[in-house]
Amino acid sequence: MTGSRVRLVVLFGGQSAEHDVSCVSARHVLAAVDPARYAVEPVGITRDGAWVRAEDAMAALARGTDALPDSLKAVGPDYDLLPAMHGALQEGEQVVVLPVLHGPMGEDGTVQGFLELAGVPYVGCGVLGSALTMDKAKAKEVLAHAGIPQCAHRSFHAPQWSPTLADELIDQLGLPAFVKPANMGSSIGVSKATDRQGLITAVELALTYDEWIVVEEAVEGRELECSVLGNDEPRVSLPGEIVPGDEFYSYDDKYHDEAAGLVVPAELPDDVVVEMQELAADAFRVLRCEGLARADFFYEEHGRGLLLNELNTMPGFTPISMYPKLWAASGVSYPELIDELVELALQRHARRRRRTDH
Repeated sequence: MTGSRVRLVVLFGGQSAEHDVSCVSARHVLAAVDPARYAVEPVGITRDGAWVRAEDAMAALARGTDALPDSLKAVGPDYDLLPAMHGALQEGEQVVVLPVLHGPMGEDGTVQGFLELAGVPYVGCGVLGSALTMDKAKAKEVLAHAGIPQCAHRSFHAPQWSPTLADELIDQLGLPAFVKPANMGSSIGVSKATDRQGLITAVELALTYDEWIVVEEAVEGRELECSVLGNDEPRVSLPGEIVPGDEFYSYDDKYHDEAAGLVVPAELPDDVVVEMQELAADAFRVLRCEGLARADFFYEEHGRGLLLNELNTMPGFTPISMYPKLWAASGVSYPELIDELVELALQRHARRRRRTDH
């Protein structure tokens, strides 16, 4: 980056069920950025989709990071991003948008497409990588084609659903099984089904969040994660291990109860660490990811070994989130992490401009 401050627009909130998680994540991003390097501008997206200038968050930040609330609020006067960004860019100001948005209408390529059309640099995956990785059903197809090991699974569309399909799923995947909305994160809408009626109930719950559903076999193995950072040449952090406090790593386990144990770094043989890092980098490239992602694995120590569960293109940035914890354990602090993500956004934007400016 140049010597002048970068105008860092932190987008948070959004219309998905992960709105609250985003508001907490954004609070900690604001607290971590260096005011000598960034002119921070928090912009909230309400649950109804309105874009607002988060003046309360700006006022709190001006008083010091200790004045920030535990969670930001997407409230304030209406904000039109395009004229503001275009004016700054035309004046030669460096502008980067950091969309700390989780789930649909934020992490799924929609906001990324808007920023591409606006010609504004932004942190994280592009349109294709965001959309593909957000859709667990389609991502699993692409990963399977690339030979990335995964657990047994099946996906289906809402019109295909019937109790007869429940019997087919049980025959194919066994019980217990996990049922997930294809386009959701933070374990929202995820259930563990232990019998036929439980599977039907789990699917009906998942269908309230999405029209595409993924059902997976239950894997008896350790839950491992690693963080990926980079564009063309991604780096992978040391792995961490999750020891769920709930029956599985649920939404409450992640954000409310804080009962899950996080072992950072995970105690693993060196060859398993290397294999996990290589698989994470391979999956990152296969799914056209850029900037950052968190790769989640199951590890059957005496069975199939490492099985990729999914990639998350905008993982949580809360104090208990694994993504920053893993980089801290790997020698990259939270402020340094933000610096690198901003630099990666600027590099990618410059590279794409070279190919489109004719």
